[in-house]
Amino acid sequence: MIYTLPDLPYKNDALAPSISKETVDYHYGKHERAYIDNLNRLIKDTQYEDMELEEIITSSSGPLFNNASQAWNHIFYFFSFSPDGSHEPDGHLRKAIDEQFGSFEQFKKEFEDAGSSIFGSGWVWLSKDKDGKLFITQTSNAGNPLCEGLIPLLVFDVWEHAYYIDYRNRRLDALKELWKIVDWDIVASRYI
Repeated sequence: MIYTLPDLPYKNDALAPSISKETVDYHYGKHERAYIDNLNRLIKDTQYEDMELEEIITSSSGPLFNNASQAWNHIFYFFSFSPDGSHEPDGHLRKAIDEQFGSFEQFKKEFEDAGSSIFGSGWVWLSKDKDGKLFITQTSNAGNPLCEGLIPLLVFDVWEHAYYIDYRNRRLDALKELWKIVDWDIVASRYI
């Protein structure tokens, strides 16, 4: 199996000003491409060669895990956004957020706090367990909630390359800006 960089469902400048074209070009076009290229190199002629990406993530370690998980994380991240997506969840996901966090605003605050408090590089996730209970979790480096048996719904990238071109060292400002482009219809489709 050869993994490829999927085309984004929007133009590289479509998420501006929340995420600039320059950031998309570097972050998705160069960083993500490197993870996928490394992944393909690392799985060639190994037991992982014909595995699905999620299976590689949950069964590998070291450089293979790092590149597989980063490839998956970045696709999941970039495919959660839309220049004209819904800006608040509704339906079953909204009900679950309100029940578990008190309100959508409280959820956003807790999510931002979790993302801004990660030391170094990583990710902040909204995930669910098999019963539909929601969790906000932090992972460092290439971490992924799949490894904990959780189902990811939404992720914000807090590696510096995700925001430094646009926000310099203002990670919290970058996180707050991402709410404007989250497509909650996509996130809700993952909650089902």
